[in-house]
Amino acid sequence: MQTGPLTRTTWQDVVAFLGLAVLLGLAAGLLLGSMALLLATPAYADERASREGALLMMSPGNGEPAFAAPLVSTDVVFQVSGPLVRARVVQTFENPQDEWLEAVYVFPLPENAAVDRMKLAAGERLLIGEIRERSEAKAIYAQARASGRRASLFDQERPNIFTTQVANIGPREKVVVEIEYQHTIRYDGNRFSLRFPMVVGPRYLPGGARPVSDAARITPPVLKPGREEGRTNGVSIRVELDAGMPLGHLDSAYHPVAVEAPSPSRRIVTLAGGAVRADQDFELSWRLSNAALPRAAWFVEKKDGRHYGLLMVVPPPLERGPPLSREVLFVLDTSGSMAGASIRQAREALAVALARLRPEDRFNVIEFNSTAQSLFAVPREASERNRRAAVRWVSSLEARGGTEMAAALRLALAQVSDSERLRQVVFLTDGAVGNEDELFRIIRAQLGSARLFTVGIGSAPNGHFMTKAAHLGAGTFTFIGRVSEVGERMGALLAKLESPVMRDVQVRWPRGVHAEVWPARIPDLYAGEPLVVTAALDKLDGALAISGDRAAERWSTVVPIVQGTRASGVGALWAREKVASLMDVLRRGVAEAETRAEIVALAMSHRLVTKYTSFVAVDASPARPQGADLLSTPVPTLLPAGWDYAKVFGELPQGATESRLSLLLGISCLLLAALAAFWTRRRA
Repeated sequence: MQTGPLTRTTWQDVVAFLGLAVLLGLAAGLLLGSMALLLATPAYADERASREGALLMMSPGNGEPAFAAPLVSTDVVFQVSGPLVRARVVQTFENPQDEWLEAVYVFPLPENAAVDRMKLAAGERLLIGEIRERSEAKAIYAQARASGRRASLFDQERPNIFTTQVANIGPREKVVVEIEYQHTIRYDGNRFSLRFPMVVGPRYLPGGARPVSDAARITPPVLKPGREEGRTNGVSIRVELDAGMPLGHLDSAYHPVAVEAPSPSRRIVTLAGGAVRADQDFELSWRLSNAALPRAAWFVEKKDGRHYGLLMVVPPPLERGPPLSREVLFVLDTSGSMAGASIRQAREALAVALARLRPEDRFNVIEFNSTAQSLFAVPREASERNRRAAVRWVSSLEARGGTEMAAALRLALAQVSDSERLRQVVFLTDGAVGNEDELFRIIRAQLGSARLFTVGIGSAPNGHFMTKAAHLGAGTFTFIGRVSEVGERMGALLAKLESPVMRDVQVRWPRGVHAEVWPARIPDLYAGEPLVVTAALDKLDGALAISGDRAAERWSTVVPIVQGTRASGVGALWAREKVASLMDVLRRGVAEAETRAEIVALAMSHRLVTKYTSFVAVDASPARPQGADLLSTPVPTLLPAGWDYAKVFGELPQGATESRLSLLLGISCLLLAALAAFWTRRRA
């Protein structure tokens, strides 16, 4: 061992070793830092998928974008009959290049849509989609793609997000994708509403919950504000409404419309200024002019020897009983996607809710982004002092960081509860997350006796998450798209929270009639909400009886089923509801193989796209010449109206691991490497 003073040669050796150590440390630091950044980056790339549709060109090589294939037009037609709607969505794309393309078309639909038809026209060829098990459909498509034949593959990525792959689109050709689906109109408080999602914001996934397949499949970039000229992807909408009874007030909340009235019960609604930017959901609502609304509607369809029915019953208004003893937990999303108009809407909504609390209530407020924290350690009395403190605290919150919603849910559901009080959780968020199944499991496991109410904030909330979370939480979903709606819509929600519900709702079918009903368990009903069930029956005979407990009395009514309004698509709606129930079984991990097989058989029978079934269409003859390249590139989408681009994409990372940790890891590696090299040289 060297014990004397360092010689010049020794110093040169030390410098050399330290230089090498620095290089090695820098490499290790960059590697670990990059890994930390990868884990930390919020997986907004998972579903930077625009609801207005995007033709994503997937490169057969390294996946780098080559050129854009712009969306030419989107035309949507709704045919509304009572509470049922049939929709046709036609999106026209044009290949402006001289090369052959393979395209992936990404778009959303309502979370309860039953997609049962797909067509694709490329050049002069019309391809009709056939339903197949997903793995089989993918294999058919891959073979057709490789052989140069035009083909299309239509998949469900989420219950409200779908993709269409199109292979071998010729130079300068137009591609027309046509989708048809069926769903029910929402009815609440004497108000019907039709929503069409046109844009979905980038989704956040925690670092440890990122499905690689999702990130690889749904990753269109979002146009940065100021770079949207000529690429706004216009959408035109036409609604053909037949309410079956004289119509009263009709309103388009977010888009100016032109209205024609062919008869007292019919309206033709179109966008007043023609096509609009696809950056905000479309919502049309209406009321019937007669105050004595029909209390029951029964729609039937006969298909393949079975009868399918859809029942909607509106109980009479509940009498307001004595004030409920409540404990209310407000959970506020303050992540980066809530910046701008959304956080202002959320603050205003929370202020309205806090003002409605009574002194005998108890409450707490929880806010979350990359972390979650509560205002009080435990819920406190809703005194004027505590409510003022809550309003001040909420007004100081800023929108930033990731969307670690699981932590907020656990914190809210773990709050110490007063067993004598009705426990209610009000969740204000845009729902811009991609780990929905994990959150559903938390709700199911930890909800206990509480009830969960979701409030969708902003121009494009995640309807699938918001609706399903409220359903699992035995609550309701309220949508607030702008600040001017806060008072009305929060007021309606708070009236529900303060009112008794109708419990133990039962539907008894006539003796001798076998009925398979979905949902299998009828939920409690809140003020103004209808009971909606679908059923498959062996015959139509007799009348069914509906009953429920409300306050201190039993309510009941009878609906004949022999005669019903004929309507197409009721069978598809029944199958869609059954698939949703079976997916809940899968989330619980019960009989997975058997349940999946049942979903596939059901979807094949009703021609439905599900997580396990897809539409595939293949042309018989090759179109792309041998040796011709097949090129691809992604098309950027629009950021939802009111979102702050810098808050969503400019604060990296926003995930489970922070950038500061990445930097510390890199610096630590540099120091450790240098020290190790120095002491190794000394010992030598």
